[in-house]
Amino acid sequence: MPSRRDILAALLGLPAVAALPGCERRTRMPGEIVGADAVVGHLLREGGPTGQVDGQERVPTVIIGSGIAGLTAAWRLASSSYDRFVILELEAESGGTSRSGSSPISPYPWGAHYVPVPSSTNRTLVRCLQEMGVITGFDSQGEPEVGEQFLIPEPEERVFYRGEWYEGLMPDPALDADDTEQMRRFRQELARWSQWRDDRGRRAFSLPIAHGSEDPEVMALDSMSMSEWMDRRGLRATHLRWYVDYACRDDYGCRLDTTSAWAGLFYFVSRVRTKGGSSAPLLTWPEGNGGIVRHLLSRIGDRIRTSQLAFDLIPREDWVEVLVMDARSRRVQSILADRVILAVPRFVAGKLLRPWRDRPPDDVTAFETAPWLVANLFLKDRPRSKGCVPAWDNVFYDSPSLGYVCATHQRGRRYGPTVLTWYHALTDADPKRARQRLLSASREEWIEAILTDMERAHPEISSLVERIDVCRWGHAMVRARPGFVWSKVRRRAARVLFDRIHPACTDLSGVALLEEAQYHGVRAAEEVLAAAGAAVDSWL
Repeated sequence: MPSRRDILAALLGLPAVAALPGCERRTRMPGEIVGADAVVGHLLREGGPTGQVDGQERVPTVIIGSGIAGLTAAWRLASSSYDRFVILELEAESGGTSRSGSSPISPYPWGAHYVPVPSSTNRTLVRCLQEMGVITGFDSQGEPEVGEQFLIPEPEERVFYRGEWYEGLMPDPALDADDTEQMRRFRQELARWSQWRDDRGRRAFSLPIAHGSEDPEVMALDSMSMSEWMDRRGLRATHLRWYVDYACRDDYGCRLDTTSAWAGLFYFVSRVRTKGGSSAPLLTWPEGNGGIVRHLLSRIGDRIRTSQLAFDLIPREDWVEVLVMDARSRRVQSILADRVILAVPRFVAGKLLRPWRDRPPDDVTAFETAPWLVANLFLKDRPRSKGCVPAWDNVFYDSPSLGYVCATHQRGRRYGPTVLTWYHALTDADPKRARQRLLSASREEWIEAILTDMERAHPEISSLVERIDVCRWGHAMVRARPGFVWSKVRRRAARVLFDRIHPACTDLSGVALLEEAQYHGVRAAEEVLAAAGAAVDSWL
């Protein structure tokens, strides 16, 4: 049997466990593995169910997938009084990587957990947040103003460094003169790019990216890694490199040397709404972006069919045939659709489309995805902290994890029961190997890794935790690696397929963000509306 040290080295990496003493494993912790139905999902990888088709149905539009892209597509259709559609969802719940859970303590996220206050140019997200009552008006420059209750109370974030918590993501007392100077120069570079405009007045980096510039100077950034970009500018300070590497792990599931420089700069600059301004504040809910999922569900009516495995898309001359298996009854049905909105990750599209199954095109194989492990820890009381008081986002400097967010932070209470959501992006250079590591480890082994990671800042954490649930995201997000974001392969992936199939997924942008998922959901829905002869006043 592998030792505790062997398990932790495999899941957290050797440097993270180098100083750990040898000891016995912990007793069993209550909880479960939640999330994707791997058994049913792997039927798709193996070619789909083999049972006979039992029944046929005609539906004008089928949406496959009810993550943010699929739900947004449905919202766009429903907002145009187009109700001739159904949504097929493999899981028992909607939301994709924005799904959430609930407990007597608090709702909590299972993935994406915030969104920056959008610029006025992001019309889709602005419309969504207006409907939700988040945006309360607009300032003198026409930019959205939001309700205070949706912003994150201070402190928003803190970092644990050498035994103490510091507010922000940089341990300021540890920075020497060189660190400070390099941070100043880095921020100067970000300010330059935030003020940059092309000859059409477009920003270098914008949300969604379709609103940004395609100027050669901007796209050239995609040809190198963020590490190389920093090297060329002499930005080698350890703390600065850690900070930017953390951002790359957080948004792309990559490291500094495997993230496109375009994506690395996009992370910082796209959040600045005005020339020379500061980064937009973040919006969140106790359940993370599950708050947005809940709103979209309220707008589309009773059109979602859960536990439905769409496993075969067959383009025909006059329609698309969709073969679907009910995961509960194992009954297979055929649906004939005029249009299909394919709101699933690109690798799933490669398995679904019959013409692609045996020989997928390069605009399927070129997409890489990063695996993530997300865990929710249910505590009977808050752990103690030395230094900065508890924040919403709590990061460990010397850890491969991304730390944790606190679901009860917005209540303004720093004591009593809480739910902490722990995130770990497996950033191996080979994502397939990382995925194997993610899925082969047992829940008990992951719990050992999670508690060990948390104990670096909270030695008493095990005595406070009453339950840990774990979610394994095998394909959590597209990897924004060098040369991919502005490649021809990525840019053509959103085209209509076989005249009737409309891709809609954040993968298509090369970055895994809610803003991109909404953009592609609206784009695909408006293509369907136009094909149906409807007058379309675009939300884009």
